[in-house]
Amino acid sequence: MLKKTVEKIVNEIFPKIEKHYGFSKFQECTPYVELHKNIYEKYSGEEGAQGEEDKCHAEYCSMLNEITIYYPQMKSRKMVIETLIHEYIHYLQSPSWFKRYYNMGYHYNDHPYELEAISYEKDYKLFI
Repeated sequence: MLKKTVEKIVNEIFPKIEKHYGFSKFQECTPYVELHKNIYEKYSGEEGAQGEEDKCHAEYCSMLNEITIYYPQMKSRKMVIETLIHEYIHYLQSPSWFKRYYNMGYHYNDHPYELEAISYEKDYKLFI
């Protein structure tokens, strides 16, 4: 999707998500949402930077209290909404337990917080 299209969806839907799910007890405010072309461009700071395989479509950083959406990975309005919900659920979760679960040997596919965030994606219907 085009950056402008994703931005429009975020501006329309994100306030509804904030209102519906409420505030995290782990952060002082709701997260900032930013859009980037890809993870390599974001972290290198170089426009047009690319890596070998770019499958990351979004992430939440608790240190910065920031949701990043990699807009070229968004395939539909539904996907943008599901992604916002997923990352917002991470904002609501304990950052220390998020890391602790990985240290305990969990991976993305069985991590309790990832599974919880995935389970909330079905709520996209509330925001269409």
